[in-house]
Amino acid sequence: MTRAWSKFISENDPMLKIESLNQYYGESHTLWDLGLEVPAGRCTVIMGRNGVGKTTLMECIMGLRAVRSGQILLEGQDITRQAAEQRPYLGVGYVPQGRQIFPALTVQENLEIGLPARKDKSRKVPEAVYELFPVLKEMLHRRGGDLSGGQQQQLAIGRALVTDPKLLILDEPTEGIQPNVVAEIGDVIRRLNSEAGLTVVLVEQKLPFARKVGDRFCILDRGRDVAAGEMPELSDELIQQYLTV
Repeated sequence: MTRAWSKFISENDPMLKIESLNQYYGESHTLWDLGLEVPAGRCTVIMGRNGVGKTTLMECIMGLRAVRSGQILLEGQDITRQAAEQRPYLGVGYVPQGRQIFPALTVQENLEIGLPARKDKSRKVPEAVYELFPVLKEMLHRRGGDLSGGQQQQLAIGRALVTDPKLLILDEPTEGIQPNVVAEIGDVIRRLNSEAGLTVVLVEQKLPFARKVGDRFCILDRGRDVAAGEMPELSDELIQQYLTV
């Protein structure tokens, strides 16, 4: 899963930078002057209670929600107005909340959907995907809808990795997943960081999982970024104020 570009990454340069982002649903102001920096080659965890704007932010990054003002910069390139279908071609992989695999297609067909976005024009699913998720190779001809929730989540992550992204966005990948698969997903994220230099943005509410896989955190509250830092800086005070229910 090693990328040729990974050895040239400087951790001082953000892979993703969001500046003064404002987003509305109709007349409802949902994201307020939001700012975020995601260092290259690291895992940044977006945290916060339900309904604070985490998924909305991910959808803005992916071009699925229009923004009123502000900028989304990918390696310094302004992608704010780029069409959603162009984001994978720019090197952004996305695993949405709820997985959204195609239940009537086979595992192989689901994975192959990501191939057109590859810069090398390969028409073969990389073996590295099967090394990360061996169960997918065992079930290539099984329909996606027949897989367990955990297997579907692995399929969704594998499909995003097929595009050969430089930035991988995961929106609550542990939601409704059995503990053993949660542990596997955590191990995969750490491997992608340490071995491939892949930059990861992870939306996660499970604090132990976030601390296990995350290098940095950013907390949202009512559509605003209210705290950010290295994961060891996530204090009990911040947890009590913004994360406990």
